[in-house]
Amino acid sequence: MTAAAAPVAIIMGSRSDWPVLKRAAEMLDELGVGYEAKVVSAHRTPGRMYDFARGAKAAGVQVIIAGAGGAAHLPGMTASLTDLPVLGVPIESKALKGMDSLLSIVQMPAGIPVGTLAIGEAGAKNAALLAARILALGDPALAARVAEFTARQTASIPETVEDA
Repeated sequence: MTAAAAPVAIIMGSRSDWPVLKRAAEMLDELGVGYEAKVVSAHRTPGRMYDFARGAKAAGVQVIIAGAGGAAHLPGMTASLTDLPVLGVPIESKALKGMDSLLSIVQMPAGIPVGTLAIGEAGAKNAALLAARILALGDPALAARVAEFTARQTASIPETVEDA
């Protein structure tokens, strides 16, 4: 779901990050939360990153999901340029299986917070759920949709080990 004044921005350092971050988009779609997804590289398009981060709040963004691999500076650099919540999703890298990305995102200096999620698709999905929970603090209808999702998820887990 995309919207002109989408409350969530999903940004990534490269188009190759989209297969992972698409999980965040799918979760936001399921919850009825508007988003915009774009490539904003901290290293290859620093001007674009700066303009995005500085203008996000004025554009109506309320939460930023930032996915990055390797050096993974995008979430932290974005957080340094805005006072919006930034949720970092480490993308798995070939060389170090995403540990490099995780450590880069999680090791922020005091005063520059980034909520760091798990490496890969689970982190992307949880970033979307966390963004929805943040937005739901001021949106009772969204809070109800998040609660319904949680109830469906709980109901889908059997108590027994037997096949159905």
